[in-house]
Amino acid sequence: MGLLFRGRSGVGKSECVLDLVERGHRLVADDVVHITRRGHDVLIGRGHEISRHYMEIRGVGLIDINALFGIRSVRQQKRIEVVVQLEDWDTAREYDRTGLDQQRTELLDVELPLVTVPLNPGKNLTVICEVVAMTHLLRYGGVDSANAFNERLIGRMREKGQVQQYLEEDYE
Repeated sequence: MGLLFRGRSGVGKSECVLDLVERGHRLVADDVVHITRRGHDVLIGRGHEISRHYMEIRGVGLIDINALFGIRSVRQQKRIEVVVQLEDWDTAREYDRTGLDQQRTELLDVELPLVTVPLNPGKNLTVICEVVAMTHLLRYGGVDSANAFNERLIGRMREKGQVQQYLEEDYE
């Protein structure tokens, strides 16, 4: 699953990706991602030829992911399937809590799912990003957990409404 991370400088994009690489995922690029469009709706991301597979970690410096984690930790290119927007937690903003209102964004005239992740201390960003990818795969396969839960909830409310109506109409 190709995730493109966006966010302000210093928000934690590289640290999140470094943690994902340590968990067995693969890096295409850090900081500079060249995106090309293929066909009608396919976006391919690849790194710049000079900085490809290098990552800047503040306080540590530049690191070579391929040298540190091996050839299995990097890719030359990957299809971008979901955009993950990392941003600082804003108490005045409403964030999606159900997944029913899926956000979208556009890159090179291609519409992609957008997941905005508000950051606050203690949040396990790596696991959240893995869940973003798995949820997208499930939706692609026809399983939408948010809609399934919503339908169950609406069904239960309808049942309760019918019971309530039955009790109100029972005059014995």
